[in-house]
Amino acid sequence: MQASKSGLSLVGRLCRASAVPKQAGQRRKIHTSRATRDAAAGPVAAAMITPELANYSGKTEKLNLFMSINNAMSIALEKDPKAVVFGEDVAFGGVFRAAIGLREKFGKDRVFNTPLCEQGIAAFAIGMAAVGATPIAEIQFADYIFPAFDQIVNEAAKYRYRSGGEFNVGGLTFRSPYGAVGHGGHYHSQSPEAYFCHTPGLKVVVPSGPTEAKGLLLASIRDPNPVLYFEPKVMYRSAVQEVPVEDYEIPLGKARIVREGKDITMVGWGTQIHVLYRAAEMAQKELGISCELIDLRTLAPWDVDTVVASVKKTGRLLISHEAPKTVGLAAEICSTAQEKCFPYLEAPIARVCGYDTPFPLIFEKFYNPDELKNFEAIKKTVQYDFS
Repeated sequence: MQASKSGLSLVGRLCRASAVPKQAGQRRKIHTSRATRDAAAGPVAAAMITPELANYSGKTEKLNLFMSINNAMSIALEKDPKAVVFGEDVAFGGVFRAAIGLREKFGKDRVFNTPLCEQGIAAFAIGMAAVGATPIAEIQFADYIFPAFDQIVNEAAKYRYRSGGEFNVGGLTFRSPYGAVGHGGHYHSQSPEAYFCHTPGLKVVVPSGPTEAKGLLLASIRDPNPVLYFEPKVMYRSAVQEVPVEDYEIPLGKARIVREGKDITMVGWGTQIHVLYRAAEMAQKELGISCELIDLRTLAPWDVDTVVASVKKTGRLLISHEAPKTVGLAAEICSTAQEKCFPYLEAPIARVCGYDTPFPLIFEKFYNPDELKNFEAIKKTVQYDFS
């Protein structure tokens, strides 16, 4: 990909050109949806506490989500000479600047741009991993990952299996921003995680705060399986936290209990954890309902034991995600809970998800499963009467 004299590729120049023009002597006014305003108000600090670091007493630094991801990639590149970072505009830091400064620190042979071809990015990453490298490939938006779908689900996911364990691409990580951002419309707002959770051989990870993001990304990069790491882009700058400076990992496949409760279990991931936390606080204040909130962190494989133990305690379950409801990951969680917790259930399991429509632009605030929708679902579930 050729860069302009300004140092930006075509994508970067288009992003800059799409900015709202500012009139002379006026402040720039940016119209945002409710989702963006909620995020701008700040993700809930209490929802970002990492239990694995509860006793950490070392040095920390204040980082937002994208700088925490940047820090994780910097550590990976420094400690693993076979690690490389690449993708569209990555040499300049990427559209969201998650790779800013890495090219200058590690050189153009380890941090570089690719053509605008997601299928090529995935194929190149698979090839590098197959010969022992540690590729960290960025797909600029999760919405753009579909041209690479065949490479990911038919090549990366099956590489070890089809060779009888002789070959593998376990050093492979795909990073990609996902989810609603307030103004992204149907090509910059999607949550495609369920497509990949359906594929044996892949791990799928979604962080919900800066500390989680760093530890989960380092664990993903070092995991001996190909990992898709989806980043909640609306939180890139709004989520800020004191993050340990040193190298650490958060184990994949282990959920996090964000908030303990006794009346209903709530399950989510990524941005939705903060939405659910606000809904839980509202339910506690207005109705006296005690909500237990679980952050899955890893969606494939997801932590069945933690969810089941919680549902057996509370007798009720609500799952919420931005992706469309039909055949979303909530359906799998719902089915598993039904199989393992049936005698304990005191109400039908609730799903609060996006609608089965393309992601809308002007109607985003109606589409998103916000805290009010979740509050109403909590109320309905807890007050359910079998008679």
